[in-house]
Amino acid sequence: MMLENQVALVTGAGKGIGKAIALALASNGAAVIVNYNGSKERAKETVNQIQENGGKAEAIGCNVADFNSCKEMLEDVISRYGRLDILVNNAGITKDNLLMKMSEEDFDAVIDINLKGAFNCMKHVARQMIKQKSGRIINISSVSGVAGNAGQANYSASKAGLIGLTKTAAKELASRGITVNAIAPGFIQTEMTDVLSDAIKSAALEKIPMKRFGEPEDIAQAVLFFASGNAKYITGQVICVDGGMVM
Repeated sequence: MMLENQVALVTGAGKGIGKAIALALASNGAAVIVNYNGSKERAKETVNQIQENGGKAEAIGCNVADFNSCKEMLEDVISRYGRLDILVNNAGITKDNLLMKMSEEDFDAVIDINLKGAFNCMKHVARQMIKQKSGRIINISSVSGVAGNAGQANYSASKAGLIGLTKTAAKELASRGITVNAIAPGFIQTEMTDVLSDAIKSAALEKIPMKRFGEPEDIAQAVLFFASGNAKYITGQVICVDGGMVM
């Protein structure tokens, strides 16, 4: 129980990678705030699963793209728990299209959730973590943000921006005992990848040296490492969890 007595907030934790992260943190002793926007029932399922396993969790709805809503959510959590030790910015969406066909609305929507959403949460939690003189911020980026990906100009830009945000925040907060790191998942078996065509999946597998997709738990274990004391001297780093796809 290496995270006992710690409080964690995971955005977009109702399903997929976010759910796996929430379960992993809770199973190691953290009280987990399961954030959701459009999937309240899924978030409650995550909370119920944690509680059935003897853990502590609650669900809180908030659109992370909304600056003031994030402020209210984090103030509420801190006022009731007295602290926030771990922030995992996982919430993300895709609206794929070729650059020439992509609408301004689809570009803005992805940037607002994936990048600005992370900024909003980091901005509003930083003061509390500085007060605590400790904290772990873990941002879920993507290999698309490291290497780019055709048809994902908005998504790749948001995830590349998240890496820049991670490194800058790491430099600003390191002297206050706060680490900021990022994880760049490759192709992970989630609802987001389930909708891809067989042709796209086959092409992706050809690029993965391990010749298989990852699982949400693979990302959760990387988060667990960054959240733990084992990573206390690591900050500003990006780990690709991708079966060797990007080297």
